[in-house]
Amino acid sequence: MNYLLIIIGLLPSFAWLTFYLEEDPHPEPKKLIFYTFLAGAASTFIVLGLQLLFSNWLAAKNLNQFAFLPMLVLAGIEELFKFLAAYLVVSNNRKEFNEPIDAMIYMVVAALGFAAVENIAVVFKSGVPSIETASLRFIGATLLHSISSGLLGYYWARSLSHYEIGQKIRLALVGFLAATLLHTIFNFLIIISEHLVAPTIFLIIFALFILYDFEKLKRCKQTDNKININ
Repeated sequence: MNYLLIIIGLLPSFAWLTFYLEEDPHPEPKKLIFYTFLAGAASTFIVLGLQLLFSNWLAAKNLNQFAFLPMLVLAGIEELFKFLAAYLVVSNNRKEFNEPIDAMIYMVVAALGFAAVENIAVVFKSGVPSIETASLRFIGATLLHSISSGLLGYYWARSLSHYEIGQKIRLALVGFLAATLLHTIFNFLIIISEHLVAPTIFLIIFALFILYDFEKLKRCKQTDNKININ
């Protein structure tokens, strides 16, 4: 039974992983993909600890953790550590991390590792092996993580097109804030919506933008360690 719960928890991440890796015209090494996925999964436990500390602080101050600003902080913690997971694994691997689209690919892989642990936890909490649960995670939280991290990955790729450290940092921050805001709005929609229609439509719209970003980065070239993005 436990093995079945784990498989159901992993299915959404593996399904999206297969889809996104097909977007890469020059496939990345399987070992590096595996390490990035594991790093994303491992970051979940650090994030959980930090989020619990923040939630306990909110409770001690009699603050509502479901208000927009606390939700923004909680989402920001997740986006930061998903980025760090990908960055620490691949940033110094110039041999493989050598195309604009790689930044998006590795960010999405780290995000799907993160989502896999979340999904397994949700499935074990429910205690009932259910394809319906896996389906909801497939079109909900797992897709959210891949989209928000893909968005941050796009800005990470854009930051690589600049030599100036200030410009690199600015673009990375823009990507981080955009991903955090997207993540927060989705969570907020889940809370205020009676049905999943609005959150799902929201994700689908942004998924189209992310796919467009993938296509845009595919057309980019890299010369002299500088990625040129139009």
